[in-house]
Amino acid sequence: MKWISFILSLGLCISSSNAQVDFKSDNVWSTLSMVEFKQSYDDVYGILVEKAEVSPIAMALNGKEIEVEGYIIPLTGKVGQSHFMLSALPQNICFFCGGAGPETAMEVYMKGETKMEYSDQKVKVRGILNINAKDALSLLYTLREAEKI
Repeated sequence: MKWISFILSLGLCISSSNAQVDFKSDNVWSTLSMVEFKQSYDDVYGILVEKAEVSPIAMALNGKEIEVEGYIIPLTGKVGQSHFMLSALPQNICFFCGGAGPETAMEVYMKGETKMEYSDQKVKVRGILNINAKDALSLLYTLREAEKI
């Protein structure tokens, strides 16, 4: 009986450790939302900050090429830009303007300074994801070498 319990436990461990990480835009925001925030004192800034604890499933995307769909939050007006914010939610409810959390936005740097034209509709980009779980005063996610899909 002990062997049966052991084998069942081992099977559960193996199946949970092989959880699929979705690199496509359909589920990437739900994967990136697997974050908990803990308050801690920051010695450098002398204030309480909320630091992100990114789940291992989301951290598996770090340094990987992903596809993500979202809304452009322009940094310099509604013109073509090679550096902008991308939000999972429309601007009126995004992280900066509404009630969403920082895990719903990312900074985007287009490949080769290519300009992305502003749109109030969803756009889809592909690039290399960098996860910043250390600096509470910077964005959690950055997409580099991005290309419009």
